[in-house]
Amino acid sequence: MAYVDGFVLAVKRDRLDEYRQIASDAAAVWKEYGALRTVEAVAEDAPYGEVTSFPRAVQCQEDEVVIFSWIEYPDKEMRDACNAKVMQDPRMKMDMVNGPMNGKTMIYGGFTPIVDNAGD
Repeated sequence: MAYVDGFVLAVKRDRLDEYRQIASDAAAVWKEYGALRTVEAVAEDAPYGEVTSFPRAVQCQEDEVVIFSWIEYPDKEMRDACNAKVMQDPRMKMDMVNGPMNGKTMIYGGFTPIVDNAGD
């Protein structure tokens, strides 16, 4: 069964193009090691909620925008093998402090899909 890694993070608005390039380069590495698909989406309609929301979850600042992304794999075993290789790849070394994204507030996790109508 398929497996998905999901991410929500804040990116400096004025560095969005830089983030896009980093994400594009990283997507190629993930696919090289077995990921089926990577998606990076910038929030367009994700209001700051009173109790909870995407912006609140990543402590999004005025000068930042929320990114919602995911990586699809054929199964969890491929995900684990792919991630192990990606983390060792020198192309994936990045500055999580001075880069365009706030790595400290990023949320991520692995998920098993329970509904997937992509083939319909």
